[in-house]
Amino acid sequence: VKVLVVANPANTNCLILKKNAPSIPSENFTCLTRLDSNRAKSQIALKARVNPSDVYNVTIWGNHSATQYPDAMNGYLIRNNVRKTIPEVITDTAWLRGSFISTIQQRGKAIIDARKLSSAMSAANAIGNHLRSWLVTGTKEGETISMGVWSNGNPYGVRDGLIFSFPLEVKTPGRYTIASGFEIDSFANTKIRSSEAELLEELAVAESILRSS
Repeated sequence: VKVLVVANPANTNCLILKKNAPSIPSENFTCLTRLDSNRAKSQIALKARVNPSDVYNVTIWGNHSATQYPDAMNGYLIRNNVRKTIPEVITDTAWLRGSFISTIQQRGKAIIDARKLSSAMSAANAIGNHLRSWLVTGTKEGETISMGVWSNGNPYGVRDGLIFSFPLEVKTPGRYTIASGFEIDSFANTKIRSSEAELLEELAVAESILRSS
């Protein structure tokens, strides 16, 4: 059994489901952050004037919410057949740490406000991307994807016991590992801890509701 939770709050819903299905391995529970990742890649591609398919390893850290941290600083792109890090091409650090992040964090709300409808087709496409990468194709050497997964044993100091979005490698379809070696500076760490704190708050509320029901 492999599980993908989409409905918000996706991370916490996934965690509640995991806690109530103990016979299923923890690593088989995931939640969707691929839609955020696709949006982030598109924003980087637009800024760098490349195709989104030439943008790699842009990561969504944390919760599928307005506290998520879209991280382009560890990503790279291919332009004119040359591989370069994203900060080498997009030297506007204020944009990478400012409006780029807020645009991705608020994109879902902005679409609903403008259309009065959610981006259902984009979400469906992201679900397909998520499942294909996880269960069918895996990832190529040096490439990562973003999914919300069980946080236990992660190399970034995120609290155990959460469903948290990380950069993942899928070397064998159906089996992922949290990618190590991503550089986390003080700015990134603050963003990641903020999303972690929100998930802990959501968990406390959910447990309180379940106890009283």
